[in-house]
Amino acid sequence: MTIKSSAESTGGVVGVSENLAPRGGGSPLHVHRREDEWFYVLKGELTFWVGGETIVAPPGAFVFGPRNVPHTFLVTSEEARYLLVAEPAGFEGFVRQVGEPAGKLEIPPPPDSPPDMEKLTVVAAEYGIEIIGPPGIPD
Repeated sequence: MTIKSSAESTGGVVGVSENLAPRGGGSPLHVHRREDEWFYVLKGELTFWVGGETIVAPPGAFVFGPRNVPHTFLVTSEEARYLLVAEPAGFEGFVRQVGEPAGKLEIPPPPDSPPDMEKLTVVAAEYGIEIIGPPGIPD
């Protein structure tokens, strides 16, 4: 993820990041309480689940994840590049706190172990994000 704009650079108005992720990348099922989130797919394909609706998003697709509506997504192509926008800004603070700076602009090797969901859930709550389920598209 490359943070393109942040609360600091936009007076809190909007956070924008450009993301590159491998097949299977995505997020746990979650709800944002402070911001709306939207995605624009640049390359590859993502599958979203937003409020019970499954959306397959190829290049050029726009998907909206409104605040207070459960949503998740999964990279379903070999890799995908997409923009993630959060309005108002602030979500990028969560990413900075739980993420790890990349050494290079490339997809890193897969992690050796799953993420610490307890820590992720606690930090997410500090940013008004409620994690309500595991990664993947619900049945």
